[in-house]
Amino acid sequence: MTDTTNEDVRAASEGSAGDELDAARGQSEAAAEPATRTGSASDEPEAPRGHSGAATERAARKVREGTVVSNAMDKTAVVAVVDRVRHAKYNKFVLRTKKLYAHDETNDVNVGDKVRVMETRPLSKNKRWRITDVLERAK
Repeated sequence: MTDTTNEDVRAASEGSAGDELDAARGQSEAAAEPATRTGSASDEPEAPRGHSGAATERAARKVREGTVVSNAMDKTAVVAVVDRVRHAKYNKFVLRTKKLYAHDETNDVNVGDKVRVMETRPLSKNKRWRITDVLERAK
């Protein structure tokens, strides 16, 4: 019984070795022929590292509306955004104010202006927003 298994193992190993030789011959023949390229997915440029090959859409950026409370800095405005949130215990609406540092490239906003800000990449230690529109000028 051990003889048949040894023969089977030998035959199987010889067969796989023969297959490897045939495959090696096929590769050398393929290398000798000039490769003709057809239009395929490999023709497209590779995606940058960390990104999948599929065309992915960027997530929608947060947009807030608020009032400019300071414009003393160069190309930066402080915008106060007021949100109505429901209190967890009492279920009453509470006004929460958050101050956002927003990039103002042209320094054209003044204190009291109503503006729309959009989330952006970090521009400085605290600045993560940029002013997109001036909705209403201060009087």
